[in-house]
Amino acid sequence: MELFFVTALVVVASADNLPSYNPPPPTPSYNPPTPSYNPPRPSYNAPAPSGPAQYNFNWAVKDEYSGNDFGHEETRNGYDTQGSYYVLLPDGRLQRVNYNVNGDSGYVAQVDYEGEAQYPAHQPAPRYQPTPSYQPTPSYA
Repeated sequence: MELFFVTALVVVASADNLPSYNPPPPTPSYNPPTPSYNPPRPSYNAPAPSGPAQYNFNWAVKDEYSGNDFGHEETRNGYDTQGSYYVLLPDGRLQRVNYNVNGDSGYVAQVDYEGEAQYPAHQPAPRYQPTPSYQPTPSYA
């Protein structure tokens, strides 16, 4: 038994003095292709911008069924922008915002309301009463 412990101690002590083996790193056998990206050229011939933006637009939505009524219009010439937008509010008023931006002066808005706010009395929602899916037939005994 003592021989076993002495042998184990010698093996452990000699294992600390052994040179360690570090294999060389593997060399890759695959050389990936160099990525090349050529973005597609546009199919239209748009002119290059030649200065500050110049545009005007407008749009509007008026749907009687849903009650939606809103729109927007804007005109820009260089650094001067003017426009307005409006929306029909749930209380029945029309909110109109007129705005302008002149260079670095910032966004200047004037908000107006047309009409009188109306708050109808609360009506409870109707209760759902399902109709029977069967047809009762009289039975006579």
